[in-house]
This record gives sequence, structure tokens and C-alpha cells, in this order.
Amino acid sequence: MPGSGPKYYPCVLCNKRTKPHERRSINKSVAKYLKKNFLITYKQEDKICNTCRHKYYVQETRQSSVVQHILSDDEEYAPPAKRRSTVLSSPPSVSLSIPSTSKSHSYCFICKKPGPKLIVVPSQARFSAFLKKEVIIPAGCRCCPGHLTEDNFTEDAISKINCTNDNVILNRSSIMDLLKKLRYTALQNEQSRIDFDTDKVLSDSDFINLTGINKDNFNDLHSYIKNTVRNTPTRSTRTSLGIFLFKLKSGISNKVLSTIFNISRSSLRRAISCVRQALVKNFVPENLGFKHISHDDVVNLHTRPLAQTLFGDGTNTQAILVLDGTYMYIQKRYFVTVLGPYLADCKNNDAAILKHMFNTNVEDIKEWVQDDDIFVVDRGFRDSLELLDDLGIKAQMPSFLTKGQKQMTTDEANASRLVTKVRWVVESANARIKRWKYLSHVLPNKQVPYIGDYVCIVCGISNKYLPPLSPGCANEEALAAKMLYLSKRVNTLKQRVEEENLERRKTIWKEPDNHTLDDFPVLDEEDLRNITCGVYQLKLSTSYIQEHLEGNCQILIHKEDEHLIRVKLQSRHVSSKTYILWIEYTSAEITAWYCKCRAGARVVGVCAHIASILWYLGYARHNQDISYGVQNWGAYLEDAASIPQAVDESDSEESVVEE
Repeated sequence: MPGSGPKYYPCVLCNKRTKPHERRSINKSVAKYLKKNFLITYKQEDKICNTCRHKYYVQETRQSSVVQHILSDDEEYAPPAKRRSTVLSSPPSVSLSIPSTSKSHSYCFICKKPGPKLIVVPSQARFSAFLKKEVIIPAGCRCCPGHLTEDNFTEDAISKINCTNDNVILNRSSIMDLLKKLRYTALQNEQSRIDFDTDKVLSDSDFINLTGINKDNFNDLHSYIKNTVRNTPTRSTRTSLGIFLFKLKSGISNKVLSTIFNISRSSLRRAISCVRQALVKNFVPENLGFKHISHDDVVNLHTRPLAQTLFGDGTNTQAILVLDGTYMYIQKRYFVTVLGPYLADCKNNDAAILKHMFNTNVEDIKEWVQDDDIFVVDRGFRDSLELLDDLGIKAQMPSFLTKGQKQMTTDEANASRLVTKVRWVVESANARIKRWKYLSHVLPNKQVPYIGDYVCIVCGISNKYLPPLSPGCANEEALAAKMLYLSKRVNTLKQRVEEENLERRKTIWKEPDNHTLDDFPVLDEEDLRNITCGVYQLKLSTSYIQEHLEGNCQILIHKEDEHLIRVKLQSRHVSSKTYILWIEYTSAEITAWYCKCRAGARVVGVCAHIASILWYLGYARHNQDISYGVQNWGAYLEDAASIPQAVDESDSEESVVEE
């Protein structure tokens, strides 16, 4: 029963009452010594004190020394060879001149905060601190959870680690473990051409160049796959994600990627496949599709004031969606959703695809779209306008020329400009997708089942990590109001050209002299943007003006009205086609314009032909450091058709011999 034993333990030799830390058990050699010298027979519960036990060991040592001395006097005596142990045991600890930290279980060794919510520092974090800061953190040290991220110290935690000792005591096991980790790290770095596993190897710009997103975004995207994709001896989950994004960004073949990352092509294919499946499962549903964002969020967060002013009814409750399709070739703004891929044949045009979307109610689109929402579409959707109208959706589409019509009316051209002002973003969106070179290349037929996954992943990445396609500007609503006001005006100069037959009358025009256009208003870049209602037309100005400088542009002045000019300008696309335009101005401003091109009658902005003349006469000719046109790269190439003619020297005067 508990408590039935003795309450105290006297020493069997000196009978001293022993305390717990002073008493020792009696083994066989001590029992033999007591019986031989003191005739004491011990019981199992008997104890001996430390003092008596020490006397025993001293006497035993002396006796063994005397015996050894006597035996050594015998010349024939040879002591037996010392037997080596075949089992390696840890040697005594050694002191190394490596700084070390304090060891504590009760408080954080970094910030010194007490527990209880402390965790033991992982082995990987201790090794990483040794590599980065040359400091040994003793095993069992504890720290706050906030100092760690994925079993590694944060940069802030690394900077706050303080060394409390100049030396560290390590045993053989600790040293061997450290050497093995150093060897593994050295081999891993030797095999890696591009290392996504450590933050120090690649800079933020390196991540953008290789993967299309910065380092922080890469780490966030990695969180979506780390629990689905597993580490292997040849690649980590971070390396697998890096390979996947690098392939999408560069379009490089698996054969070349295998060389770059020093892994087999079969392992490379498995990495790409696993990451694609993980992202489609975990990442895409949160960042793409009608189910990832509500109708109100699209209206409030992703609809520009310019679009609401141009096409909305003033309630700010209408979603304005821009629809378009793009091609992915195979062998044979905010993205709300991406659907497809569809076949690229005559039966799968834009209108047919839109009808299919609504008829099959893909992604519950009928429940998401509300009455009076607005779809901004191009002319390819014209066959689906009736369907949209039946669903209560308003469609905005650029006007198109009817059969036999050569130019839009002013109202049609103005309305088209309002649509293109909003719709241009879709071209930027398609360009952003194709910036991932893998999607701009001709894809192998065996990749057809996964094209939709790749596009969805790229669009999801664009939504979550990249800046908006059209960030907008401070005066968007004012610009939209101005465009709406202009869209209701008529082109007075067009009326004058038609009434006075200015196109056919040749004799009323004259070439300008050196000072005739001196009173043409000087315009700055802001003035030009106000006239054009954008920048696209201004970007084309240099190529058009190059035609003027090379003699393919004619500027004439009205003989009776010197503030009216007539310009004949070469087309950029068709060498046999020219456009005639008129510009009316005062010394202070441009008052009217008209061009014979398809959209030249509009007053909401100007066409590219008029913009180029305004840019040159009002801005470029007053700035000497502006270059015109495009670089003639053909000057650096040989022309096989250019062969110098041979000269017959027999006809030269030098060949005649004077007599």
C-alpha cells in the first residue's frame, strides 16, 4: 500500500540519515565490498550515502593501481589490448567560435515577450538564420508565432535576432546535422538555374519578368496550391508554380524549360498539370466568373463614371459589360467572366456564341444580368441584338455603312465615337491575355482540352494582381458630359463644303506662302487631347505627317478665307487612296473640321487625318526636337534589285590616246 515503506533512509555504513539527493542505491560491487570489509549484508531497500560511496571508490582505485604495478614488474606480462567499441557514441561537446542566442522556454528569444502562446523554432528556421546571419539558435528555443511564416523567419525577425554568446557548444550529432543540411543546400543551389524557393535569389523585377507578377503576388498565389500540389525530390511547390507561370509568360517549350530548371520533361509536364488543376479548382472560382462577383460590385467598383454618363440612365444601377471574342490558334478592363473556348468557324461567330450563352444559361447568366443592363458590343454581335432586346438588355454598337454608303452621317459617326470611347478597353484586355506568350503562340492540338483553363487562370491573375486596364482620370464625368453635348451638334463645316461645293472647285485654293499659316493657333498637348477626346488619334499623327514631309500631302488655303485650309492626305493603309479634309480656325482656336473618310463627319473628337494636321501645324512644327514618322529600317538592309550599271570605259575621254 502507498505510504507503508520507511519514512527515512539511514546509510547502512555510517547510519547517517540521508536526504533524497544524498542517498544512492547499492549495486553488486558495493555490496561485495561491504560484506568483505564490514560484514554488512544489505537489504534491497537499504541505501548508502555519497560520502561512504566515495570512500569505497577511492579504496577500490588504489587497490587496482597496486595490482597493476605488481603485474607490470613481471617482464613476461603484457596488458591486453584495449577493445574498441564498434558503436559510435556522441563525443563530448566542443566549443566553437560561432555566435549564438539565448535559450529560453518561457519567453520569446527575439522580442523577449513572455508566453504562453510561444512555439518551438522549427529546424528549418534555425538553419536559415545560420545561413543568413551566421548565428546558432539552440534547439528548443521558443518565439512568437508572428516571427515565422511557413517555417521560416520573417525579414523583420531576422533583423531583430541578437547574439548573447560569442561561442556555442555543439556535440557530434549537432555538427553532423548542420553539415548534412549545408551539403543539401549546396547541391540544391548547384542544380537550380532559377530558384523560386528563396526570396534572396530573385528580385521583385525578376519575378515580374519571369512570371508576370511580383514577389508578394507570387507568394499569395502559392497559398492557393501549396495544400494541393505536393513537394517532390526534384521540385518544390513554389518551383512548380514558377515553372507554370514561366511557361505561360514566355511560351518556351518544355524541352528548353527542362534544361533551364534541370528536371526531366516528364516531371515538368506533371508540375504544369498539377498546378493548372489546383489553380482552376482553388483560385479561378474566387477571381473570375459571374459567381465570384455580385452585380452591385460590378456597378459600384468596376464601372467607370464615363461609361455611366454616356450610356446609363442616371440611377447608377446598370451593369455595363463589354463583350468580345479573341482567337486562340491551334494546329489546324476587369474580366467579369471568360467563356469557351468555342470553335472558330462560320457557325461560331460573336452573335452565335452570345445566343448560346443565354440559351444554355451558362454560369447562371440570366439570373446575374438584370433589366436595363447595357452590353457594349461590336458589329459582329448585330445578329443577336433582337435576343438582347427580348431579355431587356440594352445594346450599344458602333454604326456600320449600309450598301452603297461611303461615309457615316454626323449622328452615326458621333454615336460610334461614344461606343469606341468605352469599348477600346476590350482590345487592351485581349492584348493583356496575349502578353502571356504561350497563349499567343500556335498551341499543340493535345492542349485543346486545357486552353479554357489557361485563359481563365491568366484572367484571374489579371483581376487579382494587375492594375486596372483603364484606371480612369479625375475629370471623366466632365469629359463624358462634353462628348454627350457634342454628339447632339451638327457639323457646320460639312454643310459649308457641300453647299459651296468646296471639294470640286480647284481654282479657289492656293498654296500657302512662308507667312500665311503664322496665325494658326499654337496648341499644346492638353489642347489637342481636348479636341480629339482621347490620345489614339494623336499617336497616329507622326506616321501621317511623314507623308507630308515626303511630298505626299498637299496643304492649300482658301483665297477668300485664309482661315480655311484644305488638305489632301495619303492613306496609311492603301497607297492608291487619298483623303481630303478641311479645317476652319481663328488665331485663338480651332472652330470646325471635316474629313471625307468614313468617320470624318463627326464632331465628337476628330479622325486621325484631321488630328495629324492639327498636331503638326499647331504643335510639332513649333518644337524642333520632335521626330516624325517611323524609323526606316530598310536602310540597314541590302536590296537585290539595286544593281549599279556597268560603265564602258572605252567611251571615256581618258581612254583616247592623243596622237
